[in-house]
Amino acid sequence: MSSAHVLQALCLLMVFSTASAQHGYMYETGEEWVNTWRQGFNFQCPHGEVLVAIRSYFSEKEGSDRLWNFECQKTPYDWGEPNECWWDDINRAGLEWSSVCTNNGLVAGVQSKYFEAVLDREWQFYCCRYARRCPYSCWKTNDVPEYHKEEGEMVVPSYGYFIRGAQTTFSGVLRDRQWKYILCRMTDFDCQFENF
Repeated sequence: MSSAHVLQALCLLMVFSTASAQHGYMYETGEEWVNTWRQGFNFQCPHGEVLVAIRSYFSEKEGSDRLWNFECQKTPYDWGEPNECWWDDINRAGLEWSSVCTNNGLVAGVQSKYFEAVLDREWQFYCCRYARRCPYSCWKTNDVPEYHKEEGEMVVPSYGYFIRGAQTTFSGVLRDRQWKYILCRMTDFDCQFENF
């Protein structure tokens, strides 16, 4: 085999190994992110999974934007498949927002679009409902990040808690958001409430 063929094979191998290993974008933080600066994104957990961890990294020089990373986990086996999934309410950039998945849904994805004029993003949750499970023991996390312009990280504290939504505020001065995620447990039995 000639050296040109070997070089070509090596190049193809590098391209295929990079393409199969790359699920997101790398940045100087060494993390894998679902977006690049000032770009929209649409992240959905695999079917039958919901969000359990959210991480973000802020940069003022990149348009006061954040890079985002999400992790998913399978729901309990006895829940079966989700009955339905949908995109819930959308917020407008620069405004406060509070959203809880309707129909007792759980957050299984996020989409966002960046708006240069406001230096902020609009947000929307992808929600999935399982049988007729109802939330209980709900609570809000502390602010994530604790202070504006810091890295943010929220991990569901233990298996059995799920993200139902969030409340977020926007600082027009600092051009950044803080989030309080709404976490709940879900009943092990079918319940009659449409939206609890």
